[in-house]
Amino acid sequence: MPVTTDIVQTYRGPGRVVRRLLAMGQREDRALAIVMAACVVFFVARWPALSREAHLSGQELDMLLGGSLLALVMILPLVLYAVAFVCHLVLRALKVGVSSYGARFVLFWALLASSPLVLLNGLVAGFIGPGPAQSAVGVVWLAVFLWFWGAGLWAASGQEDAA
Repeated sequence: MPVTTDIVQTYRGPGRVVRRLLAMGQREDRALAIVMAACVVFFVARWPALSREAHLSGQELDMLLGGSLLALVMILPLVLYAVAFVCHLVLRALKVGVSSYGARFVLFWALLASSPLVLLNGLVAGFIGPGPAQSAVGVVWLAVFLWFWGAGLWAASGQEDAA
């Protein structure tokens, strides 16, 4: 299935999609591609806000984009691998049967699947600016991301009635 179809299906039932993707086998290249795609989408989502900031403050847009590229495409994937490892350790301490690969994959998929809301947040930040609208979209993104992550972990642990 195409990634875009999987993303749409995730909004209907994240557990089913995660179970199907994990059933395809443990492939670290797939997990890396998903986290890199999510980070690139996050970088693209920052463009409108950075353009607004450059216009309002008189800063060079190239410098802002370069810093954002370094942070989101080079450093964030490493941070996400560390977060997934800590999540795996916590789950193992709680006696939840999620493999290290499963914990990584579920986190990365939750980020990629919730990326349309990140793009919306970027548009709101660029066109409207900071305020209640951007905060509301950010809260919706966080809730959806946590839903995808939790339901994915539930499905990866082998529970039958995953959301």
